[in-house]
Amino acid sequence: MKDPQRAPAGSDKEPAAPNPEPGQIPPPTGYQFSSRKARRHAERTGMIPVVQPDSALKHDGGTNQDAAPADTLAGGGATMPDTAPADTHEAEAKPSTGTDVMPVEAAKETKPGAMRAGDAPEAEADESTKAADAVVPSRVRGKRANPEPRPVSAAAVTGLPPVPAAGGAVSALPGEAAVKAPRTPKAGRDLPAAIGVGLTLLVLVIGTLLFYPVGFVGLATIFVGVGVWEVSRAIAGKGIHAPLTPVMVGALAMPACAYFAGPEGLLFALVASAAATVLWRSLDSEPGAVKSILAGLFVLMWIPFLLSFVFLMLRVEEGPTTGLTLDLGSISPGVLEVIIMLLLVVANDTFGYLVGVLFGKHPMAPKISPKKSWEGFAGSLGGAAAVGILATVFLLEQPWWVGLALAIGMVFAGTGGDFAESMIKRELGVKDMSNLLPGHGGVMDRLDSILFAAPVAYAIFTVLGRF
Repeated sequence: MKDPQRAPAGSDKEPAAPNPEPGQIPPPTGYQFSSRKARRHAERTGMIPVVQPDSALKHDGGTNQDAAPADTLAGGGATMPDTAPADTHEAEAKPSTGTDVMPVEAAKETKPGAMRAGDAPEAEADESTKAADAVVPSRVRGKRANPEPRPVSAAAVTGLPPVPAAGGAVSALPGEAAVKAPRTPKAGRDLPAAIGVGLTLLVLVIGTLLFYPVGFVGLATIFVGVGVWEVSRAIAGKGIHAPLTPVMVGALAMPACAYFAGPEGLLFALVASAAATVLWRSLDSEPGAVKSILAGLFVLMWIPFLLSFVFLMLRVEEGPTTGLTLDLGSISPGVLEVIIMLLLVVANDTFGYLVGVLFGKHPMAPKISPKKSWEGFAGSLGGAAAVGILATVFLLEQPWWVGLALAIGMVFAGTGGDFAESMIKRELGVKDMSNLLPGHGGVMDRLDSILFAAPVAYAIFTVLGRF
């Protein structure tokens, strides 16, 4: 007799596997899955077996002794061992293999009248069919060929009630819930620290202006040096290294030349510093000389040269004041002009900040400075106009329109200087030039408005002083 070819795995003609022995059946609690998704997949595909207890099997008194074991697996795709002789219609088409395994449907289709010679008696076949029908569940008994697997619930296997899933989002851990993110101010900086540092700097600057102008020149020169260092460091982050030595020497020399030598001394210091920067970098063999020279000239023109107009205002026609000034009644007009300019710059920043935080909704230049709004700009105009009119009338004894013109010029110049520094910082990819001043950032974040306001104030006072 020729052995039949084995059917491919997973095909309809593949013989069903026999049921495991009762001792090999794991308990229902032994079915564990790595995740809920795996368990749901097993339930949908019928991979979780269901144990039919012995009490569920009802045998008749004349049941064949070769029936299935007491504990039998049932479910989608379950099979039964061969308990009847191999004399079915399907056995005629497909010879039996070495293992006596037969599908349940084939056992149910056994007909006593189809026996051949040597087969079991008709009564024995009927008893075998009844035993198979008793073991197979009713839902499998109703199908004749290839029943599709049906999902079995986990509750039927474990006997435990299902746990409902949480309806909302999973809450954070207790440790994470206790940690709160720091509150960010609407204007992007610490207001108490900014006010404290601003008032300290204002008192220090006003005090040196009133009582010791040379001390004010020295203090401003220190600010210039720090500002040059901040900008040079920020530019170096982009791979452009300005020649710091000639630039720093020229930056420290320009304020003194402007205060003691006037406009001619300032112009001479600028030309000498630029020439020294070009010569210094030309002697260096490192690549990128053009970018380095241009960066050095930019720093010289932006910080020390523009700020030196403050010292040109501070200087009077009779010459610079070198000693202490204890008599406030004899304060020079240059000192008052510098004080009024600084008050207008502070008023521009303060009123613009307060009004912008409270009412700002329309940004002026979102791509350059998103936090500056038109409402804040209007607040700067109103506050600076009030301060400028009062200061020029009571301190300089000038008409009110002089203070108004000065205030408008300071607001436009200060806002333009702020925008210029914001654009440079965005180009360099930095938020602040440094963190030396809490609440303000770096020194350049305070000098940005003054740098553009100083030349405008010097021009307005020079032109209006002739009338």
